[in-house]
Amino acid sequence: MGCSSSVPDRKSERVMRAAILIQNWYRFTMARLEMKRRYSLSIFQSIEYADEQDQLQLSNFFTFMLDHCIHPDSVSPLFTGPSVPQVVDEGLCLTEFEEKIYVPDSYSGPRLSFPLTAEDASALLHAFRNEQLLHARYVLQLLCETRRVLKEMPNITHLSTSYSKEITVCGDLHGNLDDLLLIFYKNGLPSEQNCYVFNGDFVDRGKNSMEILIILFAFLLIYPNYLHLNRGNHEDYIINLRYGFTKEVSKKYKDYRKQILYLLRDVFSWLPLATIIDSKVLILHGGISDSTDLDFLNAVERNKLKSLMRPPNSARDREDQVKERIPTTRPSKHTANQNVAGKTQHISSSGSMEPSGSNLPPDPTLKEWKQILDILWSDPRSQNGCTPNKCRGGGCYFGPDVTAKLFQRYNLKMLIRSHEFKPEGYEISHGGKVITVFSASNYYEEGSNRGAYIKLNCELIPRFVQYQVSKDTRRQNLRERVGTIESSALKSLREMIYAHRSELTSAFAQYDLNSTGCISLNDWAAAMESALQLELPWRMLRSHLAQMNSDGEVDYMSCFYDLKIDQPIKEVQPALVETLCRYRKDLEIIFNIIDKDHSGLISLEEFGQTWKLFTSHLGIDVCDEALDKLVLSIDYNKDGYIDFNEFLEAFHVVHRLEKKAYS
Repeated sequence: MGCSSSVPDRKSERVMRAAILIQNWYRFTMARLEMKRRYSLSIFQSIEYADEQDQLQLSNFFTFMLDHCIHPDSVSPLFTGPSVPQVVDEGLCLTEFEEKIYVPDSYSGPRLSFPLTAEDASALLHAFRNEQLLHARYVLQLLCETRRVLKEMPNITHLSTSYSKEITVCGDLHGNLDDLLLIFYKNGLPSEQNCYVFNGDFVDRGKNSMEILIILFAFLLIYPNYLHLNRGNHEDYIINLRYGFTKEVSKKYKDYRKQILYLLRDVFSWLPLATIIDSKVLILHGGISDSTDLDFLNAVERNKLKSLMRPPNSARDREDQVKERIPTTRPSKHTANQNVAGKTQHISSSGSMEPSGSNLPPDPTLKEWKQILDILWSDPRSQNGCTPNKCRGGGCYFGPDVTAKLFQRYNLKMLIRSHEFKPEGYEISHGGKVITVFSASNYYEEGSNRGAYIKLNCELIPRFVQYQVSKDTRRQNLRERVGTIESSALKSLREMIYAHRSELTSAFAQYDLNSTGCISLNDWAAAMESALQLELPWRMLRSHLAQMNSDGEVDYMSCFYDLKIDQPIKEVQPALVETLCRYRKDLEIIFNIIDKDHSGLISLEEFGQTWKLFTSHLGIDVCDEALDKLVLSIDYNKDGYIDFNEFLEAFHVVHRLEKKAYS
């Protein structure tokens, strides 16, 4: 009898052991996938923030370029100042565009008439779902009307839940139209019964920024008391040069891009800075600092700050600039101040030639610039205090004590902000007082993150709604999705490694005193961090980036074994190729600025002058002979001009398919 009872016991024991093994395997697999997902997202975010630092550095170069070397007439007026006065004349906008811009009968998209109705908004949604473009006439009219409405709004909008059951707060969309459409599908369209606050960063990175703006502006005109927009750090025409929105507008509206971009620059400057709900919940894009003054922000002339990438100069600095302004390619100071059409001109702090009798707002003060920079660029941290935001290069890190101080001063209960990617679409910090909401799903790569929005009821208790636009991800299992994200992140990291090859080689050499070509894992990780400053888990990433020998040391030059330029130019020195790869985005922005007619072409002379100026400003050592060889090799049509965008594509770093699996 004892024998018969032991058989099922042994079977049960084997089943239990098998179940435990399966459970352990599952947990190990899921933990490993989560580890890969997290370090992949860390790579994306670190590179993104490093890119923002480069943008701030580049903005300093723009000011240097305008103040010391470039004649205003040789630069796109989009950067130096408005030169299409009729476009900015509000009284003529609607009728002028209707009379001067013809809409052909062949146009099958929405035909708008003002004032807009809910039916017009529905027609826009339907058209954009079907990938139609709104005609330029209606775009310009819409922007003019939007500016007119925004100008009547305060810097800080005050809302009350007593007029609506719930208020929906959305974060960054970054040109992802599918996310906006999904939000409207799940949560309903804006209406008198359905109030929305969109918290900035509507544009850049995604491919449908223009469509998102058109939809939001249309609903703003229809329901100005129930749809509210805050300005983000990407509602900035200089930022747009780097992150894609300017290029998108130029591509979609070639014939009217100049007028549209001028109007957008003005519209962005009139966007409100913050929203307060029930005098308790503060909503703004970035964050706060220990000097944030809401009363001061409410009184600022916000439209003075067309771009936060150009800090204001003091009055004395401006006088010095006028006196010392460039002798070589600019007019002499005797011709700089001259009468044009009976009006005296002066050189503004932005470097543009402006009539002294114009209606342009005065230059912002340093305090105004700093206050707005902080609320658009800052990020919360768990440590107390307020310190410079070194990752982004602008704004600050603010701790729980800074939040508590502001709340006490203004009797606030909650701060809702956006500005930061969050894998789950939102994050709660500072003991529940600060909430980050990020509404762009699949931000870095398909499947990389969820988006979210917040529902606030009259009790001001936040309810989070998460979502993710699913296309290819539905056909992939979890391992495949994480693998796609990891592969894309590592590709971006390898591009950065190639672009910093010289610095990395020097850093490795400091640890390899005997020139063996190999160093310890700890030294390799330290060298990678010192050269790239990305704060990444380098030891964990080593297996993807470098080979290790039998002694457990890293063959550091193997970091570059599987990297190459897609279209190598044999005539150019490797050091110059590396430099061009590193500053490819910067050069693209500079090209867009000096490409006055937006033809897509730049003369070899302009390229050579700008490149020498750029390398001189940044202290990059590239010999003239190497540059001359490059200039001769890139005149594809031998006509003295190059398609600069095509040229830049030649400096993409690619990853060889035959890469070995490192041990």
